[in-house]
Amino acid sequence: MNTIGYYMARNLSKRVTPPGSQPLPLKVWNRTVEKAEKLQKQLGKELIVVAKDIEEIVLTCDVIITNLANDDVVKEIYEQCARYLRVRISLLSPLRSPQYIVLQLAPPVKNKIFVETSTILPRLSGELDSLVSRLAHCHYISCPVFGRPNVADKAQLLIVMAGEYRSKKEVAYLLVPAVGRKVIDLGENVEKAPTFKLLGNSMILGAVEVIAEAFTLGKLAGIEAGRINDLIGEILPAPGLMGYADRMARDDYDGVDGFSLDGGIKDASHIRHLTAKYDAPMPMIDIAHQRLITARAIHTAQKEEGTQSLDVLDWTALIAGSRVAAGLDPFHSRKDKAVVEEA
Repeated sequence: MNTIGYYMARNLSKRVTPPGSQPLPLKVWNRTVEKAEKLQKQLGKELIVVAKDIEEIVLTCDVIITNLANDDVVKEIYEQCARYLRVRISLLSPLRSPQYIVLQLAPPVKNKIFVETSTILPRLSGELDSLVSRLAHCHYISCPVFGRPNVADKAQLLIVMAGEYRSKKEVAYLLVPAVGRKVIDLGENVEKAPTFKLLGNSMILGAVEVIAEAFTLGKLAGIEAGRINDLIGEILPAPGLMGYADRMARDDYDGVDGFSLDGGIKDASHIRHLTAKYDAPMPMIDIAHQRLITARAIHTAQKEEGTQSLDVLDWTALIAGSRVAAGLDPFHSRKDKAVVEEA
């Protein structure tokens, strides 16, 4: 459960139920159980139930929402879910021996909707759809979200959906306005939603790289970071970009409550995969990808030396690549010598 997933779960647990409906607690599971227990402690057992394992989530919930770190983890979790459901279905088979009669007489299995909100490769979304669709009464919705953690905190995420219409309608009713402000529906092809998300991230990442370069050049030209930040607010008044610019202006690269550097590298790699697939070069993304890797290499070296100031870097730390190339300290602008103009 990353930071955005945490806020999504918290807000969803406090959703408003229709008059006369019995509010149900949200059942949560995380590979690091302490994160799920933290949420339960914050909100109480009336709103949050901590599942003992992923099998409990799969077998007892009608809507399963996943928000995971990367493609490998997403694939692993969905394959586990499918295995648990296949076992359940086989136990319900009328061809089984008499000891399964009780299970055969149980109520029919309800429809289950799997909602994947991570940023993943489009082809993986297609694979998940095929995997889930082979299971009886199961549907898959591709549902990536746009927004930084502070946006998720305020339940203002932009939600993208693709998949079976009725399932999308049910999920949209759950997520808006509890988790997000709006749904963009991209039809039934589940690969369209993650493609759309990567297109959006390419715009954001490209803009962050340009802003990082502007801060670096401004530093060398003797223009204060605060002045550059004000200019960004005037000519690029997008809240998300202004938030990233503010981090760079303050040398605040703490990724604990932001978008991690590793997440940025993963997304940049996914975008570059699409550019190669469709022969559509994006040179700025290539540069940004290099900057992100440079920042990670510097941070890794600092960890080995024991000199790092942060455990997890935000992806705005990509500015380190631009700063080092210009002969400046990677993460601390205040360590740089002041610019002295010649008379």
